[in-house]
Amino acid sequence: MPELTKRRKRLQELREKHSTPVNAAEAIKILKEEKAVKFDPTVEIHFRLGINTKMNDQQIRSTVTLPGGTGKEVRVAVVAKGEKVQEAIDAGADVAGTEDLVEKIGGGFLEFDKLVATPDCMAMLSKMGKLLGPKGLMPNPKDGTVTTEIAKTIKELKAGKVSFRAEKNGGLVQMAIGKLSFEDERLLQNVAAVVDVIQKVKPPSVKGVYIKSVFLSSTMGPGLKLDLTTLAELNKK
Repeated sequence: MPELTKRRKRLQELREKHSTPVNAAEAIKILKEEKAVKFDPTVEIHFRLGINTKMNDQQIRSTVTLPGGTGKEVRVAVVAKGEKVQEAIDAGADVAGTEDLVEKIGGGFLEFDKLVATPDCMAMLSKMGKLLGPKGLMPNPKDGTVTTEIAKTIKELKAGKVSFRAEKNGGLVQMAIGKLSFEDERLLQNVAAVVDVIQKVKPPSVKGVYIKSVFLSSTMGPGLKLDLTTLAELNKK
């Protein structure tokens, strides 16, 4: 408990110290300067959007390819039929199969980060909704994990393609964009890519301010508010 109290106090002090909005480049430098852990922290970006997720046309779900990668090894499982199984294996899938893999997953096998399926296999996976859904592992055409382009999808996922969606309450979108040990420019490229996609998926029916706030944070580090007026410049670089 004393350690937890000390940690909370430090984070509060950091929030007060860095309360002024900064641009992304400055935020990355501050996160590195304020690192206080021995492991390599994950860097996250958090958006609060001016959307109403109760409206069907304002439910945001999409993907973004991070040019700098995620810094994490992505384990990909593929459920497919026939020659698509071998295609998945040749493309670098960590595990691939048909009924045998579905049965294995139903038995509790979840040693993968992404599950890709061909459309003709979705009926087999439909009964796995309660198992895969809460963990964000159910294949979905909106994030490109239900596809016939197996090889391309596997390579994109392993290279840094991530999916995101707005939370039902508050229009929050958050995702990991790399490791704090990344070069500044590498993290900056990932921030720019995410901001660009968030702006592109703005629902036409949204009125008023769309991006209300953006924060950059790191594991056990401060959350830094970005100056929204600098986001446009970020996308031009």
